[in-house]
Amino acid sequence: MGAFGQEAGASLQSLVPAWNAWKAAYLQPDGRIVDVASGGASHSESQGYGLYLAVLFRDVEAFRLIYSWTEANLALRTDGLLAWRWLPDATPNVPDMNNASDGDVFYAWALLMGADLFDLPQCRGRAGVIVKAVARLCLPPVPNDSGRRLLAPGVEGFVRPEGIIYNPSYWMPKLMSDLAVAFNEPSLQRAVDDGLARLGEMADAGLAPDWMMATPDGWTAAPEGFSSNTGYEAMRVPVYLCLSGQASHPMVRRYRTAYEAAGLDAGTPTVFDGKTGEVLERSPDIGYAALAGLASCTGAGGAKLPIPLFTTDQPYYPATLHLFVLIAQIQGFPQCQPI
Repeated sequence: MGAFGQEAGASLQSLVPAWNAWKAAYLQPDGRIVDVASGGASHSESQGYGLYLAVLFRDVEAFRLIYSWTEANLALRTDGLLAWRWLPDATPNVPDMNNASDGDVFYAWALLMGADLFDLPQCRGRAGVIVKAVARLCLPPVPNDSGRRLLAPGVEGFVRPEGIIYNPSYWMPKLMSDLAVAFNEPSLQRAVDDGLARLGEMADAGLAPDWMMATPDGWTAAPEGFSSNTGYEAMRVPVYLCLSGQASHPMVRRYRTAYEAAGLDAGTPTVFDGKTGEVLERSPDIGYAALAGLASCTGAGGAKLPIPLFTTDQPYYPATLHLFVLIAQIQGFPQCQPI
């Protein structure tokens, strides 16, 4: 599985206290990962993140809890994919049965790795069901006759007559490649190759947007209701690339330049204007500062922005991205020690 996979446990011993703190803050005893900032909701993405981290830190108890809760509460669709969100105060708790392909793929990846690590062969079978469903239902061709494939964000609502709504942060290259090999699904690898090429094209013009649309006439801004800025979705792009051995990708360089130019004195930039690159929002949550520090660390001249030490004195989302950054730092950037 590579560096960000099953061999990683020994090198991450220094992060075990951070993992334990993360669990104490965001993982309930029943296996539900709670995002308080989103009204106490749980998502297929958060369950996939947590399951993956449980594998990485060799935590079989957390793995079993997260897996059991997810299967009981989100594995409700007949196609094997997960419902994307569970709401504690809704009746039913899953009012929208649509899936989120990033959550599905992350969850499948964690199941694949956990199957061998914890001797749970049924998890590999479950991962295979998800991967085959994603390949069948969520990998449409780009509608410009280029032959490219992309990962649609979900089964319903994103493939429209005028084009396909696309989120550049819904996939991690390493993750998709591992699943493509494990389940002999070359369409996933095609989506990786095409996605990396598209990110490179985007980097010629600027940062990745949260959302965009692929049309028969080319790529356009996202439709109404979807942000074309570089914000809380697209901020994941550089850390996913770094975790996939793609730290030299042109899009990582774009983020490095943007973060270093904006600085962190008034808080970390969390939303950049999609057209001008102007900083629209900043946040004091240091998980976002960790993203900026990782991007800065990839430069040949050394990091100009620091990677902060982990804390749970922040919401679930920046804390989780913070932990991902620290994993990437240990495995790929030992010169950038957190401070």
